[in-house]
Amino acid sequence: MMLLVPAHPLRPRRPDDHFASEAHAARAAGIDVAVVDHDAVARDDAQAAVTAVPAGGVAVYRGWMLHSDRYAGFADALTARDVTLRTSAEQYRRAHELPGWYDGLAAVTPTSTWTTGAERTAFDQARTRLGGGAAVLRDYTKSMKHHWHEAAFIPDLTDPEAAWQVATRFRELRADDFTGGFVLRAFERLTTAEARTWWIGGACVLVGAHPDTPDDLPPTGLDLTTLTPLVAALDLPFVTIDLARRDDGVWRVIELGDGQVSDRPTSISADDFVTALWAGGVPQRQ
Repeated sequence: MMLLVPAHPLRPRRPDDHFASEAHAARAAGIDVAVVDHDAVARDDAQAAVTAVPAGGVAVYRGWMLHSDRYAGFADALTARDVTLRTSAEQYRRAHELPGWYDGLAAVTPTSTWTTGAERTAFDQARTRLGGGAAVLRDYTKSMKHHWHEAAFIPDLTDPEAAWQVATRFRELRADDFTGGFVLRAFERLTTAEARTWWIGGACVLVGAHPDTPDDLPPTGLDLTTLTPLVAALDLPFVTIDLARRDDGVWRVIELGDGQVSDRPTSISADDFVTALWAGGVPQRQ
């Protein structure tokens, strides 16, 4: 079993500083660690990216976010070395892109609709489908919540020009990273910071703060009874789910992401993180 992490951009035999503590914790726990060239994967040269990975075995990636197509190339390059990623390319896409997981979690997440592409006509059709009220805009993989008023929050879906202005700014900010199409999600008023939960094989193995608010810890004993069977039914090996409490007291799913490319909050130590993941069952792919 191997942990794969991005190589340091200036010291290619060493892990990137952002993932070095996880690599160190994994080695201390007896887990093999190898580095990959993230930049090579991102420019669609996955064969060059994996030359330092030993042949044979099963691997888990912990690194920077990858476009689904680039992840598929990464998986293929590893397969050529007889290395199997714990998360397949198909599973990565379903976890990484909202349309892949939304139907399974529709009961516990804001009502959403989306487009294919960035055309105005498709956006207006999606806006009409969602109805009235306010909405939050994103694409298949990411929002621009740090640009809330100019590129994320739409106060009134029935105001087409104001809504399109937000969409246009969002598209400009996302630039080449824009993925799939526009996603419109019904606005829900939240009363807590987000909590990030980590799931392996449909079971929650770790609950912590969101990386954006690492010191804002979630309550102990977070009730996941309703959510657990829904996550299990998705059949995804390693994911994160971000949760926040709505103003009626109900915890809602804000985001699901592939666990390999989800950031770890600083309030969770690398040792505790690696212990939780491997104890939760990361090592084997059925």
